[in-house]
Amino acid sequence: MGRRLVPLTLDNLQDLPQRCRSCVFWELDPVSGEAAVKAGTSALEKESWISAVLLDWGSCGRVVYVDDVPVGFVLYAPPAYVPRSTAFPTSPVSSDAVQLMTAFVLPGYQGQGLGRVMVQTVAKDLLRRGFKAIEAFGDARWKEPACVLPADHLLAVGFKTVRPHARHPRLRLDLRSTLSWKEDVEMALDRLLGAVQKEPALRPL
Repeated sequence: MGRRLVPLTLDNLQDLPQRCRSCVFWELDPVSGEAAVKAGTSALEKESWISAVLLDWGSCGRVVYVDDVPVGFVLYAPPAYVPRSTAFPTSPVSSDAVQLMTAFVLPGYQGQGLGRVMVQTVAKDLLRRGFKAIEAFGDARWKEPACVLPADHLLAVGFKTVRPHARHPRLRLDLRSTLSWKEDVEMALDRLLGAVQKEPALRPL
């Protein structure tokens, strides 16, 4: 079974699940998001957001392929690019962290470790870019796939709670806490993805 994690671009945006391609829960503030849904422009807003973040900041997501079939994705960006984050009771995201916005794996591919691999891939990317941590808002009462990730899943892949809350705790994964964690990421990626080619350094746009 061949697994690939490919940077999200406008070219492979169509490989996200249909409902996720037009979801702007994180990308717009609550009022603008509701207006976009009512106007039927949410898909265009999503594309515009990804384009802007790619130009300003760089890679902001990964698409997971198993045997060339898209089976999941993860989105992340600095909190300045994520208007919805300020609406959470446990905001703001720390200034030294990038926000893990959302992630999804198709039901038939869940339970195979893909969620952990996605987090490890994001961690590797952000370490290379000089960031100290990933933070995310979790859903402590999660029942079904939604834009906010289940808090239990975040804890299971290494996050720790930094702002407790009955519904939406804020969790953090420190990337520089131990060198061994970084080495574990490298080893896990090498094991799960085979021979990992070195990605070219990000060039200024």
